Amino acid sequence: MEQLSQHRAPIYEALERFRRMRVVPFDVPGHKRGRGNPELTQFLGQQCMSLDVNSMKPLDNLCHPVSVIREAEELAAQAFGAAHAFLMVGGTTSAVQSMVLTVCKRGSKIILPRNVHRSVINALVLCGAHPVYVNPDVDHRLGIALGMKVSQVEQAIRENPDAVAVLVNNPTYYGICSDLRSIVKLAHDHGMLALADEAHGTHFYFGEKLPVSAMAAGADMASVSMHKSGGSLTQSSFLLIGPNVSAGYTRQIINLTQTTSGSYLLMSSLDLSRRNLALRGKEIFAQVSQLAEYARSEINAIGGYYAYADELINGDSIYAFDRTKLSIHTLDIGLAGIEVYDILRDEYDIQIEFGDIGNILAYISIGDRKQDIERLVSALAEIRRRYQRDRAGMLSQEYIDPEVAVTPQEAFYAPKESLPIEETAGRVCSEFVMCYPPGIPILAPGERITEDILRYITYAKEKGCSMTGPEDPDILRLNVLTEEGE
Repeated sequence: MEQLSQHRAPIYEALERFRRMRVVPFDVPGHKRGRGNPELTQFLGQQCMSLDVNSMKPLDNLCHPVSVIREAEELAAQAFGAAHAFLMVGGTTSAVQSMVLTVCKRGSKIILPRNVHRSVINALVLCGAHPVYVNPDVDHRLGIALGMKVSQVEQAIRENPDAVAVLVNNPTYYGICSDLRSIVKLAHDHGMLALADEAHGTHFYFGEKLPVSAMAAGADMASVSMHKSGGSLTQSSFLLIGPNVSAGYTRQIINLTQTTSGSYLLMSSLDLSRRNLALRGKEIFAQVSQLAEYARSEINAIGGYYAYADELINGDSIYAFDRTKLSIHTLDIGLAGIEVYDILRDEYDIQIEFGDIGNILAYISIGDRKQDIERLVSALAEIRRRYQRDRAGMLSQEYIDPEVAVTPQEAFYAPKESLPIEETAGRVCSEFVMCYPPGIPILAPGERITEDILRYITYAKEKGCSMTGPEDPDILRLNVLTEEGE
């Protein structure tokens, strides 16, 4: 690939040229540069509305790029060290689904950790592939799922030599990384592709002293949430591929589900954010790492909380740790993570990324300042002083090994019945149940419901977790396979 100038931002440049032309629009969108919807224009601004345009020759077409979008893809591929990059306007969900659908067909086997985002299992519902779960180790003190051990992946490959791919989280929501290089090598040695869900790993490509990125580790495909740590607009992401994957076929897969009306607001945000990180990413993420380290030391000095990092590394299931992640264990002050999350928002006007049964995650990125960190630290100190209680009776287990009875697709489309949740133990679930965020299913279609799982769901609801997935919004009932369907 020829060396391209990362100072370029071809989609942004084309939009600026277009804006100066003052073209009279007889195409969609119908708001016609905002004139047709003055309230929305006042809310979002004239500049934003005037750039919310449709595909046309001067601006290229996301489904079949030949000019400025193609150039933006080439620049992104170079910046990320990929053979090809695709601009995704359906979030990393669409990138993950396209990645899985590219390598899997009906009946294919894919090896993956069970603590994946729901988008991975959604893709299995769509294509009919069979998941081979590697149940991750669990840190019982923190109650969190860890990475995949290399030996566990090796065993899964040995038992399923016909699997087509291995998928890895890089990193997990909490910042934990598996030994990606070794897992990629294992997959390739056995004729399998290696995929990475890097929804939370954009910065690995640009920062220093951070865990290895998927492309640098030799992975074949990676889904990267540019809008999380990369600074682009929500819902904009990249799908990266290596040289072993056909770019043309991947584009066809993407075009099965991605809109034909790609948003130029999202695409230009990807273009400009890539340029920003390519030119300044090293210093940006050094600063983010410093802020996270400062926050960790201050929070650990409060007492009761545990902001964890590199000290967890064990060379296998925690091969590396993303030092930009501010993950904090809260149970020792007698509060579930979700309770601290709610108190921070309701009483201190601080919105963090998520709280679960035992932990909170404060997302630190390129937009944070030291005074924001200090405000968070002082709020956490005050919450401990005001609310600390005995942790007796607190549930700590975040991850329960699932029993897969049928494939996600079979379960999702099978004959089903709705039962009161307390009557579902022993039955096979046909829908998702999860706390969102982080969007990792407690139950996925095709898994057997157990008393442990029901206890966990009840406890999570009591503590105030935002539960999503089932058809019944109150989660008083669950859809299960009929007796014949099982």
